[in-house]
Amino acid sequence: QVQLVESGGGLVQAGGSLRLSCAASGRAFSTYAMGWFRQAPGKEREFVAAISWGGGTTVYADSVKGRFTISRDNAKNTVALQMNSLKPEDTAVYYCAADRAIATITNAGSWGQGTQVTVSS
Repeated sequence: QVQLVESGGGLVQAGGSLRLSCAASGRAFSTYAMGWFRQAPGKEREFVAAISWGGGTTVYADSVKGRFTISRDNAKNTVALQMNSLKPEDTAVYYCAADRAIATITNAGSWGQGTQVTVSS
């Protein structure tokens, strides 16, 4: 397993941008698929985006397609989520996750502690 720590959350106005980062420790980061999830108050956790171990495949939730971009730097053991054109409904705690494949990322074995993103209208 890998240990994950998110950063970059904060308060932003609607239409603004934020960049979340997730730093991973532990061996073999480059062999893991990585994902971002979010959970708003009173709602279930939902998938946001995922990226394959090599970065060649990315998957997005329909709600963020065209606005969010996931990327990774295997040399630095980091994965990022660039969020543009933010909406109030993007407000949530955002979590980073790692698993062996994108197909299983929803039931990932490793999770970060989360970072709060608040979008004001």
